[in-house]
Amino acid sequence: MRADPAQEVRAMLPPVVERVVVGVDGSAESLAAAEWAAREAVRREHPLRLVHAWNGHPPASEGVAERDLDRSVLRRAEENIRRSHAGLPLDGERAQGPATAALLKAAEGAELLVLGSRGLSGFTGFLLGSVALGVVARATRPVVLVRAGEEAEDEHLPAADGSTSTQTGYRDVVLGLDLGDPCDEVIEFAFEAARLRRARLRAVHAWQDPSVLSLGPGDIALLNGPQRAQEWRGFLSAVLQVWRDKYTEVEVVETVVREKPSTALLRAASGASLLVVGHRLTERPAGPRTGPVTHAAIHHVSCPVAVVPHA
Repeated sequence: MRADPAQEVRAMLPPVVERVVVGVDGSAESLAAAEWAAREAVRREHPLRLVHAWNGHPPASEGVAERDLDRSVLRRAEENIRRSHAGLPLDGERAQGPATAALLKAAEGAELLVLGSRGLSGFTGFLLGSVALGVVARATRPVVLVRAGEEAEDEHLPAADGSTSTQTGYRDVVLGLDLGDPCDEVIEFAFEAARLRRARLRAVHAWQDPSVLSLGPGDIALLNGPQRAQEWRGFLSAVLQVWRDKYTEVEVVETVVREKPSTALLRAASGASLLVVGHRLTERPAGPRTGPVTHAAIHHVSCPVAVVPHA
């Protein structure tokens, strides 16, 4: 009997260590990511590890200055987190480049890796576009991307008077779900994130009309829009039912829209506390890369984006 490729991939992955890892480089994006990671570590009751990575090998004459800068970056991030999260188990690690490999190694087996991002304008510091996208494309653990300026209040609903607050409930966690390839790892991550926040989970599936060329001999009846929408809603409910049964405390809202998936997710994630999308761990001829929907999410969504790899 031929082995299941997904099981083979899972068997090769390192055991998970209860730890949140965040990459820091002194930029506003990475400091926001560190604060978000600290809050997530508190929610998960896990320790936090700060990792400073850089590309290349500095000349010997610059080695001392480079090490001083490295320590300064870690020290500043540590001091910020200790002020805002006293008592959180915390340590730091210096990891020399190549930065993509260093970050991937630091995150091996961790619950998740958190990175700062600038969205469409690219990534800053050691998180150059090719580095950050390379990490997302190759990581075997979930990666969360956080924008500069992300504050704790942004995760919460506004107060009754419209002001920001950390004392109100959390905004929705949004799950982008491809019903053509529903993945347990992605769904479970979203449900767990909603449970930790006591937030509502909004599961979104977007569908588009198939082309005539893609239809099989018996599929012509599926061209009817309302019937197709009803079938997708039923399929979404069936896929999520086992997770509803497991996470009975999580309120779930199911959304099926006839729209381009990336457009639907961008709209759904507006005002969310977290967007969760999947990324298949496959080798392509041009090397690992993110799919178009995930690519659009990490470049355009303003809330933190969790990219969850799956076999």
